[in-house]
Amino acid sequence: MPDTLTQVIAYHQATKHDFHAYARAPRQMDWATQPNPFRRYEGAPLIALDHIPPSREPLYDAAFVAGQVPPQPFTHRTVSQLFSDSLALSAWKQAGDASWALRINPSSGNLHPTEGYVVCGPIAGLCTTPMVCHYAPAEHALERRAEFPVGTWQALTNGLPQPVLLIGLTSVHWREAWKYGERAYRYCQHDAGHAIAAVTLAAAALGWHATLLDDLGTESVAGLLGVVHPQGAEVEEPDCVLAVYPQGTSCRTLALASDMLATFATLPWQGKPNALSQRHVEWPIIEEVAAATKKPPTDSVFRTSRPMGPLLAVGRCATRENGLAAPLPSDAAGSAPISLRQMIYQRRSAVALDGRTGITRTTLYQLLAKTLAGPGQFPFNTLPWTPLIHLALFIHRVQDIDPGIYFLVRDPAQTAAIRAEMKPDFAWEKPEACPEGLELYRLQTGDARELAEQVSCHQAIAADGCLSLGMIADFERPLQQHGAWFYPRLFWESGVVGQVLYLEAEAAGIRGTGIGCFFDDPMHAVLGLKTLRYQSLYHFTIGAPVDDPRLRTLPPYSTVPNRDVS
Repeated sequence: MPDTLTQVIAYHQATKHDFHAYARAPRQMDWATQPNPFRRYEGAPLIALDHIPPSREPLYDAAFVAGQVPPQPFTHRTVSQLFSDSLALSAWKQAGDASWALRINPSSGNLHPTEGYVVCGPIAGLCTTPMVCHYAPAEHALERRAEFPVGTWQALTNGLPQPVLLIGLTSVHWREAWKYGERAYRYCQHDAGHAIAAVTLAAAALGWHATLLDDLGTESVAGLLGVVHPQGAEVEEPDCVLAVYPQGTSCRTLALASDMLATFATLPWQGKPNALSQRHVEWPIIEEVAAATKKPPTDSVFRTSRPMGPLLAVGRCATRENGLAAPLPSDAAGSAPISLRQMIYQRRSAVALDGRTGITRTTLYQLLAKTLAGPGQFPFNTLPWTPLIHLALFIHRVQDIDPGIYFLVRDPAQTAAIRAEMKPDFAWEKPEACPEGLELYRLQTGDARELAEQVSCHQAIAADGCLSLGMIADFERPLQQHGAWFYPRLFWESGVVGQVLYLEAEAAGIRGTGIGCFFDDPMHAVLGLKTLRYQSLYHFTIGAPVDDPRLRTLPPYSTVPNRDVS
């Protein structure tokens, strides 16, 4: 086994939670060193973006399917819309004298390690010269870090559909490590996956497609985004670059010109990153796994990935009864058209669930169908590999579905391998009225609420919803096939699935939340998993929220700054 892969496996094993010992983390919160949630590049010119209220169009279900939304041109307004719908603030919360911002893209502990960038050519009303900008969500503005010639842009993107812009993502590991210690690297990758999905769906709402440019090496991503200089504990680790272009366009390749990437090292970069904390606590294992997972340049490594089957459509329920608090047998999903942007902007992470509300079987099937990958299914068509994340479900309150443990196989080709790794006495039966093409299986029946709570770090929220689940990754095989650099990509896919679950919960009139704290190997024991072939990477729960009356919700932006397009 290569040394880097040995390091990754060692990190994964060392950062597991167990009934008798949690992964290493701070013993208490050092509030004096709490990181600033907003990175700014001091001295970089600021370009204000438009504040655009959420529109009714496009409709929620249509936006998930390619070809359903007419492509919009690239303009100052549509680029503003892209960031508004993906990485911007969604609200402020206030309790007494304390206030904190919520964002469109979810984050573990609301700590937001993910930073966004745009690299683009000339865009009407935005810029006349190609540029690299950092997105500042608190200001809803772009910080212009560098400009470069049009010829460089044309040569750089010659292998991409036209027109095109590039969205880059980085992670500040310290923001998560401050609270969660060694497990923070995992959470940063979850968050990157949520951000990938958020950008993809925001692009889909404009009739655009987003593709992960995953042949780029880590150093190339860093050079393109201007994050190559050491920043100590607050370094921005480069994650990925997405190409965003109108749906329906095509080209022979999907790659940036590697010879042009070197020119970015010579650009006159503007702005100095602000300090996020007065002091820091070192977590060497995070730096080690970040170094071990750096990706080399590759050449169409996923071109042989097997395409998935056709899209699966499951109708939504026809009635809506009394909103969220209705107990069984009523269901919150309705027949009225739902706005995608309404769901995006109202999305919240539940902090407690009521333990009473249920959903219908049809709503369950609709929710699970949305997590499947198809050739025209957003946001999963952004990722170039065949699905590697599957769902182990604890079903608590679903009408006409027996409570118990279920399993959704997101790639049917893996069904036999998964069954071979699990307990031999599982039933593997399709539940009643399960749509053809939805590979959902009942493993065993019975009240699983206590079990779900136990394996999710004894958190009641895992038992009090309609269902909770663990995301089970095809783990060891792709790491051995591709190398240590693929490790974060497993978490990215789990974050993409999580983002869809968040929005599907909102569309059903209930609420979801990601659960990063769970007991890894005890969860594996529930399923009978004894090796590294399959590993649980992320938990999630869905149900009716219990709101805290002490909290006030305030608008995300109280004032609209003047636009600077200089």
